[in-house]
Amino acid sequence: MSFEKKSMMKKLSMPALSLSSSLVSLAVMSLCASSTTAYAQNTERRFESAKRFKDHVEVRTNDGVYVIKPYSNEIFETSFIPKEQSSATAGSDLIKNKSHAVVAVPQKLKTRFLQSGAYVEYASAGLSVQIRKSPFQLKYFFQGKLLTSEKLGYQTIKDKQADADPNLTPNRERLSFNLDANEALYGGGARALGMNRRGNRLPLYNKAHYGYEERSQQMNYSMPLVYSSKLYAIHFDNSAIGHLDLDSQHDNSLNYDTIGGRKTYQVIAGKNWQDLVTNYVSLTGKQPLPPRWAFGNFASRFGYHSEEEARKVIAQFRAEKMPVDAIIFDLYWFGKDIKGTMGNLAFDADNFKNPRGMIADFAQQGVKTVLITEPFILTTSQRWKEAVDQSILATDGKGTLNQQRKQADDRHHDHQFDQGKTFLQGTLHKSLLGVNCK
Repeated sequence: MSFEKKSMMKKLSMPALSLSSSLVSLAVMSLCASSTTAYAQNTERRFESAKRFKDHVEVRTNDGVYVIKPYSNEIFETSFIPKEQSSATAGSDLIKNKSHAVVAVPQKLKTRFLQSGAYVEYASAGLSVQIRKSPFQLKYFFQGKLLTSEKLGYQTIKDKQADADPNLTPNRERLSFNLDANEALYGGGARALGMNRRGNRLPLYNKAHYGYEERSQQMNYSMPLVYSSKLYAIHFDNSAIGHLDLDSQHDNSLNYDTIGGRKTYQVIAGKNWQDLVTNYVSLTGKQPLPPRWAFGNFASRFGYHSEEEARKVIAQFRAEKMPVDAIIFDLYWFGKDIKGTMGNLAFDADNFKNPRGMIADFAQQGVKTVLITEPFILTTSQRWKEAVDQSILATDGKGTLNQQRKQADDRHHDHQFDQGKTFLQGTLHKSLLGVNCK
């Protein structure tokens, strides 16, 4: 063992916090890491200082601030705030945009914070992060085992015009990580790609793919989440659109590209797959159990065109003694055509003469009524002017209405603001059905 490593171990032999025996010293972790191929981060990024606060650590560099916060012994959150966005304010106040995904509250943990000439270590009884000062790099360990490390960390990338992706801005932001040559990668949301998705570049915005047959890189709902066969996961905690590149260039890189937003991710670990998934779910929340009727038999097709047709369908179920727990009304409940009426959010008066009575009659028979709705309003719909006047549509940072990509006439509801909730759940539904939606 070199004199430098012996010296480091001697410095770190001070009494530690009363943590689990699974905690490893900073020196031991550096020895373990040396056996794994490692790539330095952005060579322009230079360590300046590290400071421990009550529930997090801040690492200042020449181009920004890292805020590292443990949620549990198995979950660490890391945020990077570029210099132009940071200030002297400490802690989570640096992160102006709050998470739309995380529901967990950080636990009160015993942690260890150590500094040497070459490294900083911030450790819990399970997960720990090692910050190498020069060349600067973050590495994540679980019970002494190296899980992953940042490759170039946070970057801004300007594509050449010929290489620009029409779904991303030319100037995009990236978080990059190193991969082992043999680790498999899973996750990313709904795709038809097989279990191991390494080698693919996955779009991170929701879009249907009709008639995809045997393969699809984008189906309905995407998730900025990747699981590794090394029993860790990375959740990119940002709602902006982008791409999740699972080593498509075959250079052992995991890249998260986005048009902007939070530069925040959580590293999640577990002793086995069940623990790993449980730990992720504890971070973002468990789906509420649906009501019992939701597991029943539904009457559904692409559109019941009238109240008369719907009543006949339910009557036929009863006549043939077939159970039915709900009837689903697709697009035709609010318009005669599938185009131009989305966002009306009111029964078509010509074909549904008494919708309240119909719903009440179905309810008496134990049949729930489900109305298909979409999260946007067309400029051609009857509700467009009302939506604009009540300021319930999503806007960008300058207050300008956002135009949904691919469909120039659509504007999404801004569900995050009280005006949108009142419009949808209060005024609109009350006028439609005479009931309050909870």
